[in-house]
Amino acid sequence: MLDAVASRPGVAITGATGYLGSRLCDHLSARGWEVFRLTRKPEPANRHDVRFALHAGPPDDFFAGRGIEALVHCSYDFRWHRWDDIHVHNVEGSVRLLRAAHEQGVKRIVLISTMSAFEGCKSLYGRAKLEIERAAVPLGAIVVRPGLIWGQRPGGMVGALAGAVKRLPVLPLIGSGGQMLYAIHEDDLAAIVERLIAGNDRPAGPITAACEHGLTFRQVLQTLAARAGRRVVLVPIPWRLFWTPLRLAELLGLPLNFRSDSVVSLVNQDPHPEFAATRALGIPLRDFRA
Repeated sequence: MLDAVASRPGVAITGATGYLGSRLCDHLSARGWEVFRLTRKPEPANRHDVRFALHAGPPDDFFAGRGIEALVHCSYDFRWHRWDDIHVHNVEGSVRLLRAAHEQGVKRIVLISTMSAFEGCKSLYGRAKLEIERAAVPLGAIVVRPGLIWGQRPGGMVGALAGAVKRLPVLPLIGSGGQMLYAIHEDDLAAIVERLIAGNDRPAGPITAACEHGLTFRQVLQTLAARAGRRVVLVPIPWRLFWTPLRLAELLGLPLNFRSDSVVSLVNQDPHPEFAATRALGIPLRDFRA
């Protein structure tokens, strides 16, 4: 673990007001980094906040003009559900951002991808991230593929599942519930990211940021229920029966806490995730069930 210092170089973080982005901002700010928050919702009182829309890219000469030495790209716009829209707003927008950082001399670029991105993945999210990875690596970016991100106040998929466990006495178990998942604590992920932007690590491939001790989807729900002091009944349901109404609701523009594409990710996980690069970092990772 790196020791705190009085001052460190500038780091830009996209998606800075999202779940993971905000945690990274807090972690790096507390460790002495000068953090520039790229977000759709900047705070006027924060001089380091910059209005940023992924599809539009950063302001001209943003990185060079501020002496920014590192970029952590977390941003992803989940409002889009069609591949063409996802490609325009997320893939092409990310590539423009990463090229601008590279051309303006940013020394360390970390792309936050996902364990849903792998050869043969079927979710639109995984496919988009995989395409961004392919453009990022030739620009010198380090790819980090987190698993399920959890913490005291989780967001993302774990947050949605935790909310469902607290509200509902009966939960649909997508498929058999035997899908193998891997998780990482938000603080451990922040430590990995800081290590990568501060050190000399150059992994040969993507870093699978997750504890190697996997657990099934059923075990994830049972663990969340135990933490909440709840008893829940898990009812297996074919994944397509769960996916179909979510997809219809998305097409109708209805707000949802869970995306149909997340169901596709859940039932189509990487069967052989690689953890060698993660082990080489030497950062201990907490077990989700601890």
